[in-house]
Amino acid sequence: MAAARVEGSDQQELLELAIEAAKAAGELLRERFEDGGELDVASKTTPTDLVSEADLASQTAIRELIGARRPDDAFLAEEEDADAAGSSGLQWVVDPLDGTINFIFGIPLWCVSIAVRGAEGTIAGVIHSPMLGETFSAARGGSLLCNGEPIAPSRRRADSLAEALVATGFAYSPPVRAAQADVLGQLIASIRDIRRCGAAALDLAWTAAGHFDAFFERTVKPWDTAAGALLCECAGLEVHELPERPGLPPGILAAPSALAGPLLEIVG
Repeated sequence: MAAARVEGSDQQELLELAIEAAKAAGELLRERFEDGGELDVASKTTPTDLVSEADLASQTAIRELIGARRPDDAFLAEEEDADAAGSSGLQWVVDPLDGTINFIFGIPLWCVSIAVRGAEGTIAGVIHSPMLGETFSAARGGSLLCNGEPIAPSRRRADSLAEALVATGFAYSPPVRAAQADVLGQLIASIRDIRRCGAAALDLAWTAAGHFDAFFERTVKPWDTAAGALLCECAGLEVHELPERPGLPPGILAAPSALAGPLLEIVG
């Protein structure tokens, strides 16, 4: 089925559904988080790549809510058995709990990320952080919003690499982590500082909002970045794919124009 084109009120309707689903899942997760965390945890690709019952419960809640409203849409999500074909030309791309390790360890830096894609790419996206009370959202061609209000461009954003606060994340594979450490060794001397918060979607939202000057990470998946990349584009940032390099998988970089080129020279 060919991807569909969506504009105007239909685009806004999709955004509102994404926000509703993210908040519903976020409330479920918040209750579990405040109850003391997760005891039923399993490993996926490596011992550091974890999935909890909370991930699965959140994904089920999102899929059921969206599926009830839009049964013909495709659905792609992080956890098991979550790639469903559709006939409408639209696809929902979902990370039901980004920052699972933070969630399990009682660190409130985690979020729900939901995007919907069509012929023109990502149409709408939302990143909801229940514990911080922040819901970032955007529709293609529109403004970046937080809790429904436009976010003014950050006046603190760095104009040079030496002033830049850069966020990143690390792979689960030990050899890839070692290669990433080499890149950080080259980068750290050129920037103000580095932050690693543990949730790529939230990092992208905060980069869009101006809390970070730039963000890059490798080994990310579509559900990590689909919503966040759109938020960054709507905030006027450049979003680049990082090509595969020896020892390093592909990735993503989001930064203002003044920083994108210099950063790509080091991390690209």
